[in-house]
Parts: sequence; C-alpha cells; structure tokens
Amino acid sequence: MRGERKLRIRALVQLLDDPDAHVYRCIEEELLKERSSIIPDLEEAWELASDEVCQLRIEQLIGRIRLRETFRQVASWSRHPEPDLLEGFILASRYHNPDLNEKRIRRIVEEIWKKIWIELNNSLTSIEKITVVNHVLFNDYGFRVTPGEQSHPRYCFLGQLLEERLGNPTSIALFYNIIARKAGLPVKYVDLPRNPLLAYIDRKVAAKVHPPEVNTDVLFYINPANKGSITGRRELEYLLRKMHIEMTPSILEASSSLRLLVRLLEISEQSFARNGQEEKVAGISEMIHLLSHKKRQGRN
Repeated sequence: MRGERKLRIRALVQLLDDPDAHVYRCIEEELLKERSSIIPDLEEAWELASDEVCQLRIEQLIGRIRLRETFRQVASWSRHPEPDLLEGFILASRYHNPDLNEKRIRRIVEEIWKKIWIELNNSLTSIEKITVVNHVLFNDYGFRVTPGEQSHPRYCFLGQLLEERLGNPTSIALFYNIIARKAGLPVKYVDLPRNPLLAYIDRKVAAKVHPPEVNTDVLFYINPANKGSITGRRELEYLLRKMHIEMTPSILEASSSLRLLVRLLEISEQSFARNGQEEKVAGISEMIHLLSHKKRQGRN
C-alpha cells in the first residue's frame, strides 16, 4: 500500500514543473490533501529533481504542509483548559525552525528545573524561592536579554534561546515562567503593554500584605528581563502612571497561558516584518488569528 502511495506521489511531483498553471494548481491541491507524513517523500523528490522550478514548488509545498500541521497542533493545544506552556513554545518555535530538536529541548528544560527544585524547601520564603530561580537561570546558566538587535526573529524562539542563552524580554519571560511552574512555583504571566512581567500567586499571604481595598492573588511581581528583579504593587503602579499607561482593574492581574503564547507570536510577527520576511509574517498572523478566535470562544 505504501509503495502504491509513494508511486502516486512521485507521479504527481513529476508534474510540478508543468508550465500550465491550471495543471500545477490541480497537482498542488492533490498533494496538499496529504498529511505531514508526505514530507519525507517530497524531500526525496526534491533531491531527485533536476529542475529548479520543480524544486522551488516542492519547497513551497513542504512549507505549506508544515504550516498546516503547526496550525492543527496549535488549535489542539489551545483547547486544553491549562495548556502546557513548554508545548506552546515548542510549537511556535517549530514554525520558525522545522528541524527543532524537541527531545534535546525537553532534556535541557528538565535539567534546569530539577536543579532549581533540589534547592527549594518549605522553609524558604516566596522571595527566597524566586532568588533560587534567579541564581540558577541567570548565574549558573547565564540567560540574559540581548543588549541589541532585539528585533531579530531568532530571539523570539526556544532553540536559539537555549543555544545562545539570549532572548528578548518576552521569550525570556516565557522561559522563566515554564521553568518556575515546572519547579512547582505558583508563577503566572502578567500582560503589561511594554514589558511582560510575572506574578507570584499566593492569595492568603497577599490578603495580609495588601490594603483591604486591594483584592488580588498576586503577592509580588518578577521582571525576568532584569534578572528576575522583584517589584511590589505600589512601585509598579507608580511606574505605570509615570509611563502614562492606563490603570485598568485587570492590568496587574495574572493572564492566561494562551495570552502569553499570543504575545510571543505578536512579537515574532513584528520581528519578521522588520526583517522583510513577509511569508513568515502571513503565517504568524494566521496563527495569532486562530488563537485569538479561541480566546473569544472561551469567554462566551
């Protein structure tokens, strides 16, 4: 059966260099009906093709099939009540780098959070626990926000982040959130307009330290872009007013994992646009639309 399918695919691929646009569209439509398992066959066909036009069309087909598969996986990811942030980061990163080594990424992530988890114990305060996370991430592993060229798309994605230990504020915040949650710490994303922060959630203690009129689960805020520096609510409110950012009731509250992935995609979309990669911009825009639609559905 596989042999027949391979022969059929090979026969279709051989027609990709047909100069008749109608014939090409029909062949393309047939090939796009296939699942992502067709990609190795297309890659083999690319190696055998002697015509540059045919090779280009095969490359475009592979890209579209991979994009469709990524959309399918992102849609499935977004349907979970508490989607796994690492899985979402991997999906977004795979769009940029289809050859992403997922096993290696998961191995490194596990190594880092276990190193933190070993250092944690119940006698530590919340701030001391975050100090442990900061030490491991920023001292032991040397993660940092890139001092320049923050607009380059590579600083948005996981493979490059783990390879160079460099990221932009959003990718660093996302990675920090992943590691902290895997180490068992109640850290969530706060979707501030200019600089993403994280919040340490502890409703019981927060009720004791904040004034009675402040109803929040957030004990304090963490800035991963500044090596995990800790900020209190009053200080943050002062800074936001100074930056002329509107103080809405929810602006300092924790947001969802879905929103965090959308924020990362928005940053990467802007990065691709600055670098003139219009095809990437179109793909990322479609993914943002998909996830934004899921968010609206969730609110209804």
